[in-house]
Amino acid sequence: MNNHIAVKEICPDTVHTWLQEGALIVDVREQDEVEELAFDVPALLHIPLTEFEERYREVPVDKRVVMVCRSGTRSLRTTGFLVNNGYNSEEVVNMSGGIIDWAGKGFPTRGDAGLNADTSGNACCGETKNAKREQTSGCCEPSGCCEPSGSQGTACC
Repeated sequence: MNNHIAVKEICPDTVHTWLQEGALIVDVREQDEVEELAFDVPALLHIPLTEFEERYREVPVDKRVVMVCRSGTRSLRTTGFLVNNGYNSEEVVNMSGGIIDWAGKGFPTRGDAGLNADTSGNACCGETKNAKREQTSGCCEPSGCCEPSGSQGTACC
């Protein structure tokens, strides 16, 4: 029996577009990480991973939600947790690459982006530690996204 939950991952470029369409970012990094470098976006909810199981109901069920962290690993786990707890897997997604790739793309942040930024521009490419990324195109687009459509992949956690 397969106990993996399929969750969607999108790259920072797509997240930036989704934010303009009313999506919410949920940052699961710890407070000290957020104090060093934070997303500078209006629709943001901060729930540290250490508090997530107790506070996950603060995440709206009627809105597009993008889970984020430093590199995409912790937020991938919380995305799977939400889907496992009844959230729509089409509306709750993980941003691969985390704030590292977000800052590397030059998207709005507060704090010292140089502390964590990956300037490679590869926002979606490669393997994550705890997830196998399935790429339909087999290579990265110039934008750093995995699929020619610009951005969606699937990961298992």
